Amino acid sequence: MRALQKYLLPIVLTMALFAAGLATPMVAHAASDEPQAAKSHDGQHDFDFEAGTWKIHLKRLLHPLTGSTTWTEFDGTTVTRKLWDGRANIEQFETTSSAAHIEGLTLRLYNPESHQWSIYWATSKDGILGIPTIGEFKNGQGEFYDREPINGRVVLVRFIWSQITPTSAHFEQSFSDDGGKTWEVNWITDQTRISEEEFKAAAESSTPKLDPQSTQAADHQHDFDFEFGSWKAHLKRQSHPLSGSDTWVDYDGTSVVSKLWNGRANFGELSVDGPNGRVEGITLRLYNPQSHEWRLYWANSKDAILQVPTIGQFEGARGGFFDQEDFQGKSIFVRFVFSDVTPTSFQTEQAFSADGGKNWDPNWRAIFTRQKD
Repeated sequence: MRALQKYLLPIVLTMALFAAGLATPMVAHAASDEPQAAKSHDGQHDFDFEAGTWKIHLKRLLHPLTGSTTWTEFDGTTVTRKLWDGRANIEQFETTSSAAHIEGLTLRLYNPESHQWSIYWATSKDGILGIPTIGEFKNGQGEFYDREPINGRVVLVRFIWSQITPTSAHFEQSFSDDGGKTWEVNWITDQTRISEEEFKAAAESSTPKLDPQSTQAADHQHDFDFEFGSWKAHLKRQSHPLSGSDTWVDYDGTSVVSKLWNGRANFGELSVDGPNGRVEGITLRLYNPQSHEWRLYWANSKDAILQVPTIGQFEGARGGFFDQEDFQGKSIFVRFVFSDVTPTSFQTEQAFSADGGKNWDPNWRAIFTRQKD
């Protein structure tokens, strides 16, 4: 819940692309003599076309960068919700082939300073968000890049959105292991808009059903079931953490939490107002079925930068989640705790430790009360 604590996320994609000699419309745009107005394109509504319900056909190359030409095909559905008036969105993705099933989600965040989008992807297999692909739209086509390890080598990754109409869109992912000189397409998605009724029917028929009797006691995949729904939020934020200050600022507003992946992920929207203005934040929580732990990701609308996740699980009615971050030039521990959980209320607290966890300085507290329908 570091809504007003701004940390820098090292994003060096543009420099990496230049160093690699990658000639793309996005890079050419940055180096061109076009008018300043074009360079400052406000792209906060570039993904508005994605909002809604779709059926999708997916083709996936089984063994990228190996010379293989074996593809597998999937059919499924996807639904995208617009956030922050279009400056962010979340997509829930589900497809099935004859041999596999993919549950995925995409979180897209728009940075109003750089005028670029960061696109994060995760699947229910491990519940871990990958590094973001970053880019923008130009002339109706979106291009987004990152560098990732594939088959033991670091390669360039490119996303392209094209052929966008009110009822359809085309997406391709490609890899390059020669610095962008050549690209191999390995993921192709074509989507067609459908009605909500058609989407519900298709999603219901393709979603695997969980057997409650097969869930082991140590499995924490339903730790956050208590939070689904709408809440009244009262927050207190310490103005100067780790400074000895005892000055707190109060905020009031609402929180809405939605279920994803049948409870193995969830998505929360927080909107509160206080003396320093409004805070709009989103929380994405993903469950890792291998470690039986949750990753809690947070971003606010001011800079749209996804923070380092806190990681942990619940023990009874108390959840403890931890990470390590830089704060004011010093590495600290961060602890986030859920407590006093009942069907109609719960509390959260964030605290910092600058001495390896010996002492904790709370800096963010919140009380949530369920709103009546």
